[in-house]
Amino acid sequence: MENNSRIVFQLQGLNGSRTNRQIYAALALTAYLCTVFVNLMLIVTVCLEKTLHQPIYVFLCNLCVNGICGTSCFFPKLLHDLLADAHVITYGGCLAQMCATYSYIFCEFHTLAVMAYDRHVAVCRPLRYQVLMSAQRVARLLLLTWCVSLTETMVGAILIARLPICGRHIPKLFCTNWEVVKLSCSDTAANNTYGFLLAFFHVSQTGLILFSYAHLVRTAARSHSGRRKLIQTCVPHLVTLLVFTASLLFDILFSRYGGGSADAARNALAAEFLVVPPFINPIIYGMNLQQIRTHIRLRFRTHVPQ
Repeated sequence: MENNSRIVFQLQGLNGSRTNRQIYAALALTAYLCTVFVNLMLIVTVCLEKTLHQPIYVFLCNLCVNGICGTSCFFPKLLHDLLADAHVITYGGCLAQMCATYSYIFCEFHTLAVMAYDRHVAVCRPLRYQVLMSAQRVARLLLLTWCVSLTETMVGAILIARLPICGRHIPKLFCTNWEVVKLSCSDTAANNTYGFLLAFFHVSQTGLILFSYAHLVRTAARSHSGRRKLIQTCVPHLVTLLVFTASLLFDILFSRYGGGSADAARNALAAEFLVVPPFINPIIYGMNLQQIRTHIRLRFRTHVPQ
């Protein structure tokens, strides 16, 4: 661990001339600011409007907070590297970035699972919704979401921290678990086993969410109000889940089977799960949830001079 603390990794995910990197930096800064803005706008809208103080909107705010955390563990370092000549990161910085990234990933999955449970109760047991989704239960679900996510992350970080590192080159824009594990010169069986267990758990979690929605479709088809509730809240949630899972799957396949190439286009696509979901989640929900859409429109009309 003493030797590892002095390691400086070389990030090899950036190519191109300095002029091109400056253009990319301007685009990245714009994307980052837009992502933070749309998420904060939705959070502020929900917080200020008492009519939106309902479980689904509280979980949505948690999704937006997590999105800001996820995108913030990627863009600031990317912006620094785009404007710097040397693209390096210390061992401690690499571990910190990995912890932030995987906390975001796990919290996203758990939040989407909790939101699926909330929609299941709302559609299938509407008369008992207020009892089953009380403020105390919502708070416990949020606490459980973050505690489980952080526990999963810390176990992975501990397993990596015990490994002696023999390499210095990471062929990506940012640090990931698998890329650092590949640089180890000792047995990584425990890391691989834990990685596969996490993958199996979260793939199963995604499967359960999809199965739950299949049941919701059958239930909602019986009534007009159920169909409306399904379209307004369940469809955007399902789109969010599929976009995030597909983006993350691309990064996993790229890291494990993409070879050692540091091609800029492939690296940019591999970082999609840190860029696309945090930006489109509040937009998808803002456009599909009439209550949020109405309040945002009213707020803009109030502040825009006539």
